[in-house]
Amino acid sequence: MTDQPAPHQGTPLWRQLQLAAHLVQGVRGGRSLTALLQAVDAPLRPGAQALSFHALRWLGLAQALRGLLAARTPAPAPDALLCTALALLAADEAPLYAPYTLVDQAVEAAKRDPATRGAAPMINACLRRFLRQRADLLRAAIDAGIQARLNHQRWWIERLQGDYPHHWQAILQAAQRPAPLVLRVNALRGTAADYRQRLARAGIGAVPLGAAAVRLTQPRGVHAIPGFAEGEVSLQSASAQLAAPLLLHGLQSGAPRILDACAAPGGKTAHLLELAARARVTALDQDAARSQRIVQNLTRLGLQAEVRVADAANTSAWWDGKPYDAILLDAPCSASGIVSRHPDVRWLRRASDIAQLAARQDGLLRALWPLLAAGGRLLYCTCSVFRAEGEQRIQTFVANNSDAVALAAPGHLLPGGSAAAAGLGDNVECDDGFFYALLEKS
Repeated sequence: MTDQPAPHQGTPLWRQLQLAAHLVQGVRGGRSLTALLQAVDAPLRPGAQALSFHALRWLGLAQALRGLLAARTPAPAPDALLCTALALLAADEAPLYAPYTLVDQAVEAAKRDPATRGAAPMINACLRRFLRQRADLLRAAIDAGIQARLNHQRWWIERLQGDYPHHWQAILQAAQRPAPLVLRVNALRGTAADYRQRLARAGIGAVPLGAAAVRLTQPRGVHAIPGFAEGEVSLQSASAQLAAPLLLHGLQSGAPRILDACAAPGGKTAHLLELAARARVTALDQDAARSQRIVQNLTRLGLQAEVRVADAANTSAWWDGKPYDAILLDAPCSASGIVSRHPDVRWLRRASDIAQLAARQDGLLRALWPLLAAGGRLLYCTCSVFRAEGEQRIQTFVANNSDAVALAAPGHLLPGGSAAAAGLGDNVECDDGFFYALLEKS
């Protein structure tokens, strides 16, 4: 997900606030924002997404302010609306709306929903008091704790402090910035340089980020991106675009047999086929709906792979016994490196999730390694900055498998930084946090 350029202009602000608050309430109830947004009518989705993204980025501060303004915690629906409005009023950036307009429309939103109607006077009083005492209340909220200052859960902040004593603040700051819209140019259809020229002729600003990566200077919906429907470009972060060239670099086979073990929604599967047209790729995912997205993406790009619904770790249920020349394991993870694109993740994850995910990652490595041919390569990656899901997993695996040789790879990439793409030459700007390890089977 990326931030949309602007809320839907034909929708009144009170309605957009209702939708955003409903999304925030859903996230606080443990539901994925991606899934929640799919239930919003398409014309209303851009505005709801833009406002909910903003609210979730500043939810820690908003919750602290609500604690100072409300005598007791409101019920979930009015609390979500109040916190959404406070996040929009309190954020340390250019306001989206005039403060009194926002207060008026938040109260109107409360009055028009049976779930919040009774709380409209309370919401009105809290928001107007905030406008009167803004500086003092912000100071008190920020003094209340680190979660209000940094808008992440305490355990998340403490884990980053332990993993990156000198960079943890920069990682958290990067999470507060809207994610850029980055495209991958289909190598079978043209070059990134040619595509940038096409964008320039259309009056669309873009800058190069890597061999095939192009960042648009202003976000826009996919249907407004030249060549997207025709399969000339795909949405994929610059950091994620390292996977396919890293796995393919140095492979001896001209028609390698490749497994993409956790493939949905298919971006890396497609990139492999764009760079190695003769590759025989099997794409697995255990979720049937997400597997269908792989098929849809490949169809749009005019590419073919064997797409199967299966749990990669349960190899006896799907493997044909023939070894693979290369395996891409984009393992399930906390998504802690892509919080700018998915601001709900910082509130959905629990500290206990990391150990459970690490166990899943270890299990996938153990299950897939025997499927790799001698001399073959396995690329392990996660969109996480937590070391427990990156280098610690690989260190443990290599220590327990004498035939696993670690090759040059970027390791942990931090959002907003840059890293030499090992063996690929150019420096790559990292829009997302990722981890990459490349193993060869001796």
